[in-house]
Amino acid sequence: MTEENTVFIGSKPTMNYVLAVVTQFNSGDEVVLKARGRAISRAVDVAEIVRNRFVSNAKVKDIKIGTEPLTTEEGKTTNVSSIEISMGK
Repeated sequence: MTEENTVFIGSKPTMNYVLAVVTQFNSGDEVVLKARGRAISRAVDVAEIVRNRFVSNAKVKDIKIGTEPLTTEEGKTTNVSSIEISMGK
């Protein structure tokens, strides 16, 4: 999976990411959504909106969940949940 097929989900409005995913589907057959922490629910929303409203033949191919260590400004290490949703036509 190349970096150009990846959409990183953050704190912007959900429809911004939906537009990015639909644009990626116009140029390819596969898109990967990546999110960490509180953005995980937004990534799931984006995948479902794309699948149900915009690209009806899109399927969720794979979902990977995990934990990533994150170092804070104070030097403490905390664990942050992450998700990677692979979608394809």
